Amino acid sequence: MKFRKSILPSLLIALNTLISSCGNSDNNTHKQESKETKEPEFLYGICIDSLDVKLDTIKKNQFLSNIMLKQNIDYNTITHIEKKHKNVFDIRKIKPGHKHTFLLKRDSLSTPLFWIYEIDKINYVVYSLTDSLSAWCGKKEVDIKTEHIEGVINSSLWNAIQDAGGEPNLTMEMSDIYSWTVDFFGIQPGDTFKVIYEKKYIKDEYIGMGKILACYLNNAGSKHYAYYFEQNNRGEYFDENGDNLRKAFLKAPLNYRRISSTFSNARRHPVTKKVRPHHGVDYAAPTGTPVVTIGDGTVIEKGWDSKGGGNYLKIKHNSTYTTTYMHLNGFAKGIQKGSKVKQGDLIGYVGSTGMSTGPHLDFRLNKNGTYINPLTFNPPSAEPVSEENKTAFEENMLLYNLQ
Repeated sequence: MKFRKSILPSLLIALNTLISSCGNSDNNTHKQESKETKEPEFLYGICIDSLDVKLDTIKKNQFLSNIMLKQNIDYNTITHIEKKHKNVFDIRKIKPGHKHTFLLKRDSLSTPLFWIYEIDKINYVVYSLTDSLSAWCGKKEVDIKTEHIEGVINSSLWNAIQDAGGEPNLTMEMSDIYSWTVDFFGIQPGDTFKVIYEKKYIKDEYIGMGKILACYLNNAGSKHYAYYFEQNNRGEYFDENGDNLRKAFLKAPLNYRRISSTFSNARRHPVTKKVRPHHGVDYAAPTGTPVVTIGDGTVIEKGWDSKGGGNYLKIKHNSTYTTTYMHLNGFAKGIQKGSKVKQGDLIGYVGSTGMSTGPHLDFRLNKNGTYINPLTFNPPSAEPVSEENKTAFEENMLLYNLQ
């Protein structure tokens, strides 16, 4: 009996130790598994678990060579980046204030493996500094959140949107959406508005406003609705009946300083001094001012007009309308006879080629074979929501519930 009593405590201690060690073993195993299953960390699409990250910002008057030489990168590599990857990104366009990053190997030399330049808050370009010396563009993952604001206008729409906590750009966006249907100089106290729009975030950092999804404006009792909807690979704004708020043609093909000559059947030409028809509108603007197409269409003529028009383009928009753009200084990259263009696409630049006394655009609009005055022309609306998309559009309206 004495022997049994003496060994009982020892047995209990041994058993307790065994249980504890088993528990610790399980905990250690669990910790080890946690380490093994740790998620890899990525930056700009590159795993950086075994790399060092060096963040910096482009300084004023800093060029690629300054940046690279600080990391002991040789001139051959710098030249390769500058010349061989222009189709990916033109390195001459790097700007002060933009972020750039080196990803370095963890060795005694901190060898640079990648260099990344942020083109903007979303887009970036990666240069591999290893033997491949490749380059590619990428985008950061953007989270979209929806914001809803509304209010009463007391002085101006801009002030009302600010008072409601909205983005300053919302006023400009709304003026573009309603540019053909609402006179914003006629906004008055007591008018009301509602806006549903996107806000963009990258890792909880707000980076800017997205598009307006739906908006409403009550102007002097007249209700104006606008809903964003995509069809035919194009996003546009439509009213509550599915009619397009965009007109088929822009009011003008450029930002101009003044109209130097209007549409006329008898104008004295400034060069020849002869009286003859001028079936267009001359928009005076500095040489190089961008010229855009006023509507969707196909380039049917590109070349030199020997009768005085200089460099010119002619675009056929449909079976009814064509437009002509004359005295161009040059053509936009990629514009050729047969090119398909969308409303607002860059097609050329203001110049003074041909018979001209100064830089301007001679713009002409032809309807069914006859030139008409662009300044008095009331363009038709663009395509409404198609019958096959009506159900989806109505569901979209219900989603935003502006009415």
